[in-house]
Amino acid sequence: MKFSTIIRGMIAGMIAGLAGTFVMYLFGAAIFALLGWPADTSHTIIGNSAAAFFSKLGIFLQGGASLGLRLYYLIGFSMGAVFGVAVAWLEPLRRASFLKKMGLGVLYVEVLAVPLLAAGSIALQMKPFDVAVWFGFSFVLHLVYGLVLGAVTSIGLGDLKRGRAE
Repeated sequence: MKFSTIIRGMIAGMIAGLAGTFVMYLFGAAIFALLGWPADTSHTIIGNSAAAFFSKLGIFLQGGASLGLRLYYLIGFSMGAVFGVAVAWLEPLRRASFLKKMGLGVLYVEVLAVPLLAAGSIALQMKPFDVAVWFGFSFVLHLVYGLVLGAVTSIGLGDLKRGRAE
């Protein structure tokens, strides 16, 4: 495996992660607006979760949308980079079709999101109904992220030009 292939996968994944994060935000903001909630509801919950989690470790941060926004994009960017490297590195993933990569993107994100969502709900001491709503909204938003992640990574690795990556 060439080093340049891994770098190309990482770059494609990082771009895909940022694109997925942005599209996921827009989709979530539209849903939240329809419900009459603030557009940055996700950012606020993420920021408050992180602040609560770190406070248990003796690290005190200002929660809210500002911290949540930074973490939201950092996580999306990082998850994209790892996905891109995995697709470029592993032969079966590299040879997967465009639609399979989209499905793999969804599976990857949904599985990795569970511990983060659980940690956030525990840190914020959410009630069972709130946990169900949190997981439900997150599932839908991460579905959008995963689809974009898989699609943009495929495009970045040249799937549309050659039908499949080399």
